[in-house]
Amino acid sequence: MWIKKGVVYKPEGNLAHSVSHAQVPFAYKHADFLRIYFSSRDAQGQSRPTFIDVEYDDPTKIRYIHDRPVLELGGPGEYDETGAMPSWFVDMPNGDIWLYYTGWNRSHNSYRLSMGLAVSHDGGLTFNKMFRGPIMDRSINNPIWAAQPCVMNDNGIWRMWHISGQKCEYVHGYPEPYYDCRYAESKDGIHWTSTGDVCIAFDDFLHAVGRPIVFKEDNIYKMIYSYRHSVDYRTNRDQSYRIGYAESRDGIKWDRKDDLAGIAKSEDPDSFDYHMINYCHRYEHNGKKYLLHNGNGFGTSGFAYAVWED
Repeated sequence: MWIKKGVVYKPEGNLAHSVSHAQVPFAYKHADFLRIYFSSRDAQGQSRPTFIDVEYDDPTKIRYIHDRPVLELGGPGEYDETGAMPSWFVDMPNGDIWLYYTGWNRSHNSYRLSMGLAVSHDGGLTFNKMFRGPIMDRSINNPIWAAQPCVMNDNGIWRMWHISGQKCEYVHGYPEPYYDCRYAESKDGIHWTSTGDVCIAFDDFLHAVGRPIVFKEDNIYKMIYSYRHSVDYRTNRDQSYRIGYAESRDGIKWDRKDDLAGIAKSEDPDSFDYHMINYCHRYEHNGKKYLLHNGNGFGTSGFAYAVWED
């Protein structure tokens, strides 16, 4: 099971690009330190990716806090003009780093999400959009939106697991999105085919899948994700995000085994993750398995880490 070790980082609000939130953390490994990218928000509530550098053995020991975003927002009318949230980083053979991210557009009474792709030529200090338009947007299979991709180059086939907005329903007068987890493939990591395959489907409770992460272990595809109900999930902990787990032989058809997730919300009302636990990223170092995760407030309380113990 995952043994929680404590909160790693929460913004103090003294940086213009990082007034609140440390959302969707991603562990990017360097030789002698761990870089953790995450999404932070400015005073207008607009998200941009940034990072901190921490010690491997104890991520609560922070070496460096970056003082600016690594990717700027798009121009007027572009898919990422009101927000950009990091999702997945891929090392390329030429030394570049590709960043798959979620672009935000505010709409009349809701929001629209699309996937963007950016590249870094300086080791991840700055990223620039590779294209003005998104690499995946709403479509036949993703009628509301498509976002938060997890990407794997699997023996020459680029594979993606992402959240897919399927509908909105008014709850207490507000349009709440319903999104499942779906699959896509590519030959080059840029041009993607949305297959329509549903990896994690809706049920009586699961109305939204948050940030799927997929890894291979013992020739089995394994997925950690968060999920919630659509009603009162912001205020009722019983309806809010918790962690799920699934396994697959082919990466397309999945068996949910949520009881094996190994981590749950705290029972302490004063805890960082009493109300919700979500948006994980798993990584390994020196034979140990680690999990970064958000807690209350979708990242307003920062992010924490846990270590796997058999």
